[in-house]
Amino acid sequence: MTFHLIDRIIVVESKLYMPDIRNRVKELRSERGWTQQQLAEAVGVSRQSINSIERERYVPSLELALTFARVFGMATDEIFSLERRK
Repeated sequence: MTFHLIDRIIVVESKLYMPDIRNRVKELRSERGWTQQQLAEAVGVSRQSINSIERERYVPSLELALTFARVFGMATDEIFSLERRK
């Protein structure tokens, strides 16, 4: 972690590793002919949450990832993948 003083404002920069989590939620939902609303109801979240997950703006919790796996009838690693940033 580094600190910089800019005009009396301290800027903190984290050097934590943040992985990229990719998902196939939109692909799998579309293959089944489901709307975002239908999937949202099946997994117990809002349609907006499904939209954010599909656009990879939000990484679901472990509990939600496991719920997706149950709803889609597949393993979590068939839905979500971890990609290291370079």
